[in-house]
This record gives sequence, structure tokens and C-alpha cells, in this order.
Amino acid sequence: MPSTSTRGTLLFAKSKVYVHPTSSAKDNIPGFIALVRPPGGADKDILLAWVPESQMRSDEVSAYTKVDLNMDDGLHASLEVLVPMPSLTLISSYAFAVPLHRVYSIMLRPPSLGWWWGSVIIHTRSEDVIPALFFHDAESQSTIMQQKMRNRKFTPQDGDLFWGGDQFMKYLRKYTIVERSTFEQRLYLINPDPDDLLSFSPPHARVETVNNESLSKIIKDARWNVLERLARVTRFSRRAAHEVIGNSPPAVRAMLNVPEVRQLGDDFDSARVYLAKWAMSISEEAERNKTKIVWTDVVGDHIGSMAGDILSVDDRVERRNEVSRDEWKAFFDASGRLRVTVSEVKERVFHGGLSRDIRSEAWLFLLGVYPWDSSQLERQSIMAAKRDEYFRLKRQWWDDIDRQEIDTLWKDQRNRIEKDVHRTDRNIPLFAGEDTPHPDPDSPFANIGTNVHLEQLKDMLITYNEYNKSLGYVQGMSDLLSPIYAVVQDDAVAFWAFVGFMNRMQRNFLRDQSGMHRQLLALDNLVQLMEPQLYTHLEKADSTNFFFMFRMLLVWFKREFKWVGVLRLWEVLWTDYLSSQFVIFVGLAILDKHKEVIMEHLEHFDEVLKYMNELSKTIDLEDTLTRAEVLFYRFQRTVDAIDRKNKEPSNSASFPTTPLTPHPSMNGQAGLGLPDKTLPLKPEAGKVIISDVLRELLSKEIIVVNDTIPMEGYES
Repeated sequence: MPSTSTRGTLLFAKSKVYVHPTSSAKDNIPGFIALVRPPGGADKDILLAWVPESQMRSDEVSAYTKVDLNMDDGLHASLEVLVPMPSLTLISSYAFAVPLHRVYSIMLRPPSLGWWWGSVIIHTRSEDVIPALFFHDAESQSTIMQQKMRNRKFTPQDGDLFWGGDQFMKYLRKYTIVERSTFEQRLYLINPDPDDLLSFSPPHARVETVNNESLSKIIKDARWNVLERLARVTRFSRRAAHEVIGNSPPAVRAMLNVPEVRQLGDDFDSARVYLAKWAMSISEEAERNKTKIVWTDVVGDHIGSMAGDILSVDDRVERRNEVSRDEWKAFFDASGRLRVTVSEVKERVFHGGLSRDIRSEAWLFLLGVYPWDSSQLERQSIMAAKRDEYFRLKRQWWDDIDRQEIDTLWKDQRNRIEKDVHRTDRNIPLFAGEDTPHPDPDSPFANIGTNVHLEQLKDMLITYNEYNKSLGYVQGMSDLLSPIYAVVQDDAVAFWAFVGFMNRMQRNFLRDQSGMHRQLLALDNLVQLMEPQLYTHLEKADSTNFFFMFRMLLVWFKREFKWVGVLRLWEVLWTDYLSSQFVIFVGLAILDKHKEVIMEHLEHFDEVLKYMNELSKTIDLEDTLTRAEVLFYRFQRTVDAIDRKNKEPSNSASFPTTPLTPHPSMNGQAGLGLPDKTLPLKPEAGKVIISDVLRELLSKEIIVVNDTIPMEGYES
């Protein structure tokens, strides 16, 4: 884990604490769990951190190991060691460092006969995504030493198995208040406030046992107080481990069925959406701790007797560890040519993604800047030519003083680009701040200032406007460029990578929105085929225009996943390993994940739209990709089964032919309805024919449009 030059005091360290990214043991990542006090910091500022061994220098490993091995069974270390402070900036999917004042609770799961490793689940007050940590005690020398010592001093009171988590909690108690829940014995609240203690009080005081009469009194006093109380349960459900959640659903369902709560949902649309989110948070916690996903029959009644064939294949798929630099180098021979097939490389990227230190090179292959069959020398020549071409394009507008001063349309376009750039990903350190005087005194941002990376984004987008004059710049393109530039950090290289990305994305930005219409139509047909019950509910909720997926598909879920998740998602999609439109299956996977909540709690168009929009930054990427892959295979087998049936003699089937219409409130608004809607399965001469938009989903060929009349853009 990259560290700062500032050194802090290492108060506690425990080795061989692993993250388990997948169910495969080969992907387990070893590291240290630690407590580090910053220089001059109070107890509340102490960092609770997990640092992977692979990202530590040898001297850091030695320092952490020395502290680990010198921990006694009391509450102090026998020596004091200074180490570089772990970075508070998220630098990978797993490493983290959190001040103690931001930690909300810790769930302990000791090792047992049914679970070999003890584990801890850390929840922060800001609900950061922190991986579960598994203590591999059989590999940790300090834990082995402690176990031997305790065995020599064994008394009948020491009957519980000692494990690394015990020692961690002992040291944690020295620096912060730790309160054990009286409701769930394995849940520990960190520096809790009175409301937290009330939420985790014994059963007779818990919200889920409140009877109808009590709820009525609460509602009479203040209806919204019910939601405040439910929020406590929500907060609890997000932080408890799966044993607690496993015991909760009956009470949860009972609470949702209380007439007063249902009435409250009827009175306040936002309350119904809130309850849906609450129910989903409980479902997610339970599912997150399953060893595999259990899939329901997504084929539906329309397929009938074919369901047995479709569901007979094992649907389990496995995400893998990311491609490391060493593995990437091994793909190439001494001349820089691939020694493996392109398909093999794409399969690895599709199932594992890329480590951050090889993205700037690997992305250029995935985006078509470099041919897959090129040598190192050929790539150097290609990039030199492309660099020259970029600066030639840039000079066309940079040196054209008349255009910059007189051409009103060009100036308007430049101002649109600059406006969008100054509000794109400003939470990312690379694009944060205005530490540079603005070079243009006439710019609306002249008094605010800028920074060099914002200026690079602006110049690249203006140059793309010059490069692709028929399409030009459309709002939303800055969202697609910023991650590429942040990874590459070379304007000429990033520009051509962006051009490669836009070759497949420009259909999203056409003025008639035909590209977006076709994708939403494909999703419409796919949901009809794979999720018929959900589709029926969406029809009742006036939501089969799928407008709630418009933004997601437009910029490839840029607002739905966190920054590191977006980088991983895009590189997976760029492989076209299963389909060039695998993004549609990502959308289907999100709907499949949330379908029960949508069908049970959301009844109107605005509720569905609000719920889906508020999923932003909360969606689990690895679960979504796994689910999307399974759904793709099931879709593929469904199509194959229908095609086989069509070859059989006297085959016939009956399917609904009622035309589908857009949401009535969308009439006359371009891009919000779905014109020329078709059914995914059409009766034709006694056979059932899969629609064209569905068959396109099986193709790996990138769809490139020739008509590049741009649309007006979109509002984020």
C-alpha cells in the first residue's frame, strides 16, 4: 500500500490476515491488520488499517513483523516502532486505512468446526466498502506463539478458542470505547452514541417487535418518526453479519406488513422508496455472505418445456484475481508480440480485470490504438505517428485566431466543453482544485482559475470536435474521457484511446437517439424474455420505457459505480469477450438483483426512477458482473433452445401479441419512449422467432454507426 513520508507509531500489527476476493483460495491476498497513531494524534485519530504484503517495502514488512511478534497477551507492546503512515486515499479495491472515530461497528466471527478462519467485518459511519478480513491463524507466528503460551497456562475458564481476532479487540479497547451488543453477542459498537445503544438493545426494546398499537401512537405523534426508527433498523441491517440477518427476515416482513407502515407508504411516495431500499439492504447483507448465488428460473412460462434443458447446465461462474504486471508481460515474447491468443488475453481481463500499473498499456490494445499482432517496435512507430497527428489536429484550432475570436458557434462549443469539464469528476484528486491561473481572460472561469489536467481535458475535447466534425462534442463525452486520461495521463495517448472508445459509443450521442432507442429496446426485449414477472410489474408501473436505465447505458454506468469500479467495469466491457453489448446484461443483472424489491414496493414510474437513481455508488461490481455472465449464458441457451425447437416438425407456440406503448407522460419528448416496440418472441408460420435486437446481443462485433448527427446532450 503506498504510504506517505509522514511516520506514525505502530501500536498493533497482526500478520497473515487475508482478504478473500473470490471463492478460490488461489486468489486470497495476505496482509497485516494494524493500528497506527499519526504524529501528535489523539486516540480517535489512530488509523485502523489493512495493508497487503504485496504493496509493502521490505523494511515495512520487517517493522510490522517485529511489532507483531513482540505483542504480549496484555495491553501493551514491548517496543515502539515508527512506520510510514498508511494512505487514507483508496488505492486498490481492498487496502484501507480508517480513523477510529469513523468506525461504527465490528462484527466478529470466531473460527469454528464449520468455519476454519475467524473473521472481522468492519463498518464505517460513512458506509465505505471494506472487505471482510480473515485471520489465517495457522500461518501467523504471533498467534501460534500466543496459543502455545495459553495452552501452558490453561485453566477451565479459558475454554474458548484463542484466535487473532481476540488479540486485535484487546488492543482496540485500549484506544477507543467498545460496547458489545446485548442483542447480538458478536457485534461490537465502536464509541457508540445513545441512539446506537438503543438500536441494539434487547429484543423487548427493538423496533421490529413494536405492536400495532404502539406504532399507531408513534404515527399520531409524528408520522416521520416511524421512518427515523426504521432508519435505526436499516443502519443495523447494513452492519450486522449474516447470522443476524439470517434470523431477521421474519420480523422484517412482519414490520413491512403492519397496516400503519403500509399506510405511511401510501401517504408518502418517498417513504415507499425508502422502505424498498431498506428491504434491499437486508437482502444484500444476507446474499453477500452466501458461498454462491442461487438463481431462480429466469426462463419464464413462455419457454415451457424447454426450461429443463436450459437450466440443466451449471450456472456457477467464478471471478478471478486481476491480471498482474508479471502475468501481462508473460503474454508477450521478446519482440513484444503476443505469445498467446487474443481470446486468452481477453478472457483473463474479462474475468479478473487489470492491475492499475498495467492499465495505461493494456487499455491501448483494448481500445484499438495498438493492433494485437503488433511488435514493440511497431507500437512505438504507431504512437509516434499518432502523437504527431494529435498535435496537427490541435494546431488547427489552436493557431486559428480568427475562429477563436469571431466564430460564435465555435466559441459556444468551446464554452460548453469547458463548463462540462469543470464539473466532471472533481472529487478525484487529479481534477480537484484550481491552482493555476486561467490562460483565457475571457473564460467564464477566468476568476476561478483552473488546473493543468482540466485544461488537458478541455483541449482534448476541443480537438475531438475538430477530428469528428460530423458528431462534434456532446454533453456526456467528458465523463467518458476523464477516466482514460486519469489512467494514461498523456494527452496525445489519451486522445487516441478516447477516439477508440467513441467509435463504439458515438451511437449513444446521435440527435435522433436511434442508438439509445435500440439499446433500450434490446433491454426491453431481454427483460420480457428473461424476467417476465418483472416486466409485467414494470408495465403496471408505467416503466417499460426503461428511462431509468437511460443514463446508465449512455455513459456506461459512470455514475452508478465508484471510481475504481468504473475502471474495472469498462476494461471488462472493452474485451467484447462474450458480446460487444455485454453492457445490456450488466443492466439486466442490476434489475435481476433488485427485482423482488421493485415488484413488492414500487408501484409508479417516479418511484422506480427514484429508486434506480439512488442506487448510485452502492452497487457491488463483482456480484453484478457474475450475475450478468450467468444471465448471458442463460439467454444464449434460451435462444439455442428456441432455434432447436424451430427445426422440429409440427412445432408451434402461442405468445402474447399485445403491442407495448411508452409511458404516456413521455409523449413528444425525444429519447424517452421506445418507438416501434417489438416483442422478443414473434409467432411466424408456426414458429417462434427471436427478435433481431436480441440476436445482436450474441455478436462480438462492435456496432459502429455512420450517421453521426449529434443529440443535444443530457443533464446529469
